[in-house]
Amino acid sequence: MEIINESKREDNQLLVVTHLSQLLTCITGFGGLIVPLIIWATQKENVKDLDEHAKAIINFQISLIILGIICIPLVFLIVGIVGLIILGVLSFIMPIINAINVSNKGEIYYPLSFKFLK
Repeated sequence: MEIINESKREDNQLLVVTHLSQLLTCITGFGGLIVPLIIWATQKENVKDLDEHAKAIINFQISLIILGIICIPLVFLIVGIVGLIILGVLSFIMPIINAINVSNKGEIYYPLSFKFLK
C-alpha cells in the first residue's frame, strides 16, 4: 500500500469568512457559534491553520456566552450593564479586526477568551 501525503491548502478567504461569520450573532443571535463550528468540522483537514483559527473562534464565542450569563444577574448592580455593553462591543469589533489580521497574515487575538478547545 502506498500512503499519499496530501498537504493542506492555504485559503485565507475561508479563514476571513470564518472570522466574519461570527457577526451572524448580531443578526440571528446564535449563528456566530454554529457557522464557524460547521466550517471547522468540515474543512479542518483541508485548510492550513483553520484548526487553530476555528478553535480560537469557538473558544471566544463560548466565553462570550458564559460571560453574558454571568453579567445578567449583575445588571441590578449596574456592573452587569457595563459588562454586557463591553461584551457586545467586543463581539462586533474583534471578528472584524481578526479578519483583517488574517487577510494581512497577522496574528489573531480574542480577549476574554477561555481555552475550552486546545
